[in-house]
Amino acid sequence: MNAGAIPPRTYGDQLVDWLVAEGFTHCFFLAGGNIMHLLDSARQRLTLIPVVHEVAAGIAAEYFNAVRGPGGGRAFALVTAGPGITNVMTAIAGAFQESRELLVIGGQVKMDDLAGAGMRQRGIQEIDGVSLTASITKRSLRIDRPIPRREFVASVAQTWSGRPGPVFIEICLDAQAAAPVADDGTLAVVVLPELPRATEQQVEDAASLLRQSQRPVILFGGGVSRSAARRLLPALPDLPIATSWNALDRIDYDDPRSFGRPDTWGMRWSNVLLQQADLVIALGARLSLQQTGFRWQEFAPLARVVHVDIDPSELHKGHPEVDLAVEGDAEDFARRMLAALDLSGDRHSCAERWGRWIQFGRVVRSLLPLDDPANETAAGFLSPYVFADELSSRLGPSDVIVPCSSGGASTVLMQAFRQRLGQTVLNNKALASMGYGLSGAIGAALSMPNRRVLHVEGDGGFAQNLQELGTVAAQRLNIKTFLFTNDGYASIRMTQRNYFGGAYVGCDLATGVGIPDWPLLFEAYQIPFHALDPSDPFGTVSELLEAPGPAAFAVPVDPEQTYFPKITSQLTPSGGMRSNPLHRMTPDLSDDLVRRVLPYLPLEDER
Repeated sequence: MNAGAIPPRTYGDQLVDWLVAEGFTHCFFLAGGNIMHLLDSARQRLTLIPVVHEVAAGIAAEYFNAVRGPGGGRAFALVTAGPGITNVMTAIAGAFQESRELLVIGGQVKMDDLAGAGMRQRGIQEIDGVSLTASITKRSLRIDRPIPRREFVASVAQTWSGRPGPVFIEICLDAQAAAPVADDGTLAVVVLPELPRATEQQVEDAASLLRQSQRPVILFGGGVSRSAARRLLPALPDLPIATSWNALDRIDYDDPRSFGRPDTWGMRWSNVLLQQADLVIALGARLSLQQTGFRWQEFAPLARVVHVDIDPSELHKGHPEVDLAVEGDAEDFARRMLAALDLSGDRHSCAERWGRWIQFGRVVRSLLPLDDPANETAAGFLSPYVFADELSSRLGPSDVIVPCSSGGASTVLMQAFRQRLGQTVLNNKALASMGYGLSGAIGAALSMPNRRVLHVEGDGGFAQNLQELGTVAAQRLNIKTFLFTNDGYASIRMTQRNYFGGAYVGCDLATGVGIPDWPLLFEAYQIPFHALDPSDPFGTVSELLEAPGPAAFAVPVDPEQTYFPKITSQLTPSGGMRSNPLHRMTPDLSDDLVRRVLPYLPLEDER
């Protein structure tokens, strides 16, 4: 419903009209007394999606916004005071750490019921949401009296301006029901700060480094949007392009320029190539410890590193060491750098200069498979790497893939999934909270109602938010869930096996973790459920996979399944941890293979 179609009777009506004018179309919510006026206003103006737990409202809104295409609407989460606010905190933290757009509006008690200084609580369910969320939001605001449109919209707009992040606004109950403020009906024009821009000297310096480079790698991060990647790919010459997890879907896996996804849980062949580059240009990638490895001092040891980011704190955090730190927009910088490089009429020489490096990348990729030969899968179970390969081959370019955010299901998909250009792949790995997958899939499915959503999650993580099956069933969402049924928390079990000799505690059914009877659970929500056959995983499920509406599939994964390759760490005598650099993944490569895939690094560096 269009803003202004229903004359506002209350300030709450007016606030929702302003949100609609800013492009908001959906509201994920759980009803409560301290948002009753706002909820009634939203009912008449927005598409409302009730959830079973407030954390799902925040996660779904984050994913809704993160996958929407050009011209798509925005979503926000609406929660009541007290437990509504504390329950949504994990979602706020996740969006903050992933630099994603998220607006959370919380209820609050009447202004006269607010606790004074030194009081814990006066109003029923009162809690100070502004103080709780201040450290994990870009803006945290309480409205106890109506404020004008310009001030409200300026606060909301901070969630998508600059480096995105969550905005939290709590609104007192009596302010929601107050009379509308004076408004001439015109759009509130908010002047957003311009993105920082690289200097001409920085652009020329980067272009000069690229001209001299023999083994460059362009690393796309989440700061290169999908639309920006579509514009940049045709403009880039024969340059190797690697991606972070957050930019996984910016290039086709089989693009000749693709150098994979380097990471602590990355593709071994990608890690090996990045570590031998002589130039790394990181565009919109934070270069976090997961990206560089915890032994960040040995990240890209042969390379000059150019780091482009709009947040100066990321550029100057001290790890890894960079040669050129550029505060600027990634796409703008890339375009200007290519112009300064001046490749017009010089494509052949570029292919000559970097073609040998790209060909070497293909050789390394062929020698280091995604499913490491060291992995062991017991009889009667399905290798998760085989599953990821099969799933990759059966999906089309319009599919949306939502891996969960932690554990074996997440890392296997991030490590072994072969994405196609056009697919949308999204997770939230910075917080790495279990239980994100299903709620994220809900948001993605509602944002892209004409596309199929493939959701992959481990049974332990899934159990933490399984109540949202009710939302999937009620909305009849086209979500296909693949559940790794390995009796609990595979990553925790692996840690306890590797570092504590298999002294298991709180990691599976045998140690007290309660896991449902999955067929009975899905039957209760009237969602079709089918167990994959390890000998022919997708042989009998094609019809269910293609049919509209929800469906779920058990992926029988060995509880003792190994997950190689991986970066391993050793306990030091002081109790600390020492990790291997990115190219030294476990298990070790043979000396012969090292010589073939790591010719630019001395052999002793691999040992």
